[in-house]
Amino acid sequence: MVVGHLSEADADRVFHALADATRRDILTTVIRSGQSVSELARQYPMSFAAVQKHVAVLERAALVSKTRRGREQIVHGEVTALRRVALLLDAYEAIWRHRADRIAGILNDD
Repeated sequence: MVVGHLSEADADRVFHALADATRRDILTTVIRSGQSVSELARQYPMSFAAVQKHVAVLERAALVSKTRRGREQIVHGEVTALRRVALLLDAYEAIWRHRADRIAGILNDD
């Protein structure tokens, strides 16, 4: 059961996308400023195709979007999607805090 603003499938895609350090770095980069896939590919010691695949995973998770600028595809971070992820994590934190408060209450009753 997923709490918050994402479906089970959406949450799976987001956490899968964020599980990889390269994808997290790409996301950080494009949140600061949109970049073409070619510009991104020059920053990593991997092939253009590999970077393209990382971007595709981020795009399927709705963490980035692409727009055309001439012949280039510009990758942009999706702030709205990041807010939904933050709300999901906040919901999990609230569950944990409630449980911790219950445990503290039980310990204080003794």
